[in-house]
Amino acid sequence: MFEIFEHTADLGIRVVAADVDTLFADAGKGLFAVIVANLADVRPVQEVAFRLAGSQPDYLLFDWLNELLYTFESRRLLLAEFQVRVSPTGLEATARGEPADETRHTLEHEVKAITYHALKVEQTPTGWLAEVIVDI
Repeated sequence: MFEIFEHTADLGIRVVAADVDTLFADAGKGLFAVIVANLADVRPVQEVAFRLAGSQPDYLLFDWLNELLYTFESRRLLLAEFQVRVSPTGLEATARGEPADETRHTLEHEVKAITYHALKVEQTPTGWLAEVIVDI
């Protein structure tokens, strides 16, 4: 589960999940929910594989979201479904979506960057929590 919150001139994404894999998958959904207003209308017709190295969960989340943002910016690919496996040395993921189609997708915010400001990934007694601020 993710929610979007306002943060000065930026937006934040807060994710709560039972496990770290779901946390990263939902963070991806949260990022694209900032980009496109009707994320549910994005069809999973193209697949992209990701492999990232990293051992610190907060920096790995930053790198993950940066890769997703780069994929959108370079390929205009909206991603809506995520399967992520986080390990002690990084992550492997598959994301599915389709090219942005302005006749069907309502682009909401231009995300300029993922920021380190208030970046947080932590295990809680009930699962995992992440917060990240995106520059819009």
